[in-house]
Amino acid sequence: MNTPNETSAGARKRRGPTLVEMVLTDLAGKIKGGTYKVGERLPTEPEVMATHGVSRTVVREAMSRLQAAGLTETRHGIGSFVLPQKKEALPSLDSITVTTIRDLLAMLELRISVETEAAGLAALRRNEEQINQMHQALQEFERDVQAGGSSVEPDFRFHLLIAQATGNKYFENFYRQLGTTTIPRTRLDTSRFSSAPGASYLLQSNREHEAILEAIIRNDPESARAGMRMHLTNSRERLRLATEASESGTP
Repeated sequence: MNTPNETSAGARKRRGPTLVEMVLTDLAGKIKGGTYKVGERLPTEPEVMATHGVSRTVVREAMSRLQAAGLTETRHGIGSFVLPQKKEALPSLDSITVTTIRDLLAMLELRISVETEAAGLAALRRNEEQINQMHQALQEFERDVQAGGSSVEPDFRFHLLIAQATGNKYFENFYRQLGTTTIPRTRLDTSRFSSAPGASYLLQSNREHEAILEAIIRNDPESARAGMRMHLTNSRERLRLATEASESGTP
């Protein structure tokens, strides 16, 4: 009889492709096969959503991986276009994933340096209305997770509200320019790299959000900075370990 650990390991080995991987495989295959030629625009997000029956988040993640792999480029307000690429140089899904992780690691490194200080300033400068809005964002995050959602929008809004609470427009502009793609799971299924199931992983992330908010409510800048640094460092550490495992060939 298999032990629970053996059964779990077997299930992981038999895991089928995710929705993102299915969309990615289809688009990359059509680029490789010449269906989408160099310089040609790929279908729009709504078209890909309709073709595959997936959400906008899934499509954006697949498009981000194609771009990270050098297969396409995105022209803002126009769409994604196929770049020149030798057929034999097309990367596998594994290498696309690793490239995406490295990009996210760099993004998280930047976010740690900026958002840690933003949390400290927010603790000193926030007002009651901003506190209420942060509470609402975290409550929406919780409801979205319980309903099986990705909680990306309330996650982004919570961090944006902290940037706004600094009273410094440059923190807010910085975060708005990054957009929701600054949330790692919009580009990669980050729950794969956590020991906890997807919903538990997201709920733990929200506990970290709550600790940051509690420090901001107390006007405690040092605790707010520490909470934000821990929150973002946890995400970075999971992705760093995943990169090392991929490069060493460890499942």
